[in-house]
Amino acid sequence: MTPVTLAVFVLGAVLIMLVALFVAAPLFRPPVSLQEVEPDALEGWQRQKRNALAAIKELELDHQMGKVSEEDLTTMRARFEAQALEAMAVLEREGRA
Repeated sequence: MTPVTLAVFVLGAVLIMLVALFVAAPLFRPPVSLQEVEPDALEGWQRQKRNALAAIKELELDHQMGKVSEEDLTTMRARFEAQALEAMAVLEREGRA
């Protein structure tokens, strides 16, 4: 294995680990109670969930049409998934999923 190939492999592995940590980050945050937040917070969490899921669908379509590269798909999908998971966790805790 050449040094260049090894460097590309290590860089790829580091990139995969960073994306995995970014996606899993909401799972390790302290719980958020809607009682501590404004009354409109529930609507905000529901909107965040809807918007993130819609963005994932649109991103997938754009990728299939060739408008979005594989690398962009990976990073953007991770961000939208993290947003959706965060909202779903709060809504589930409040029994409003």
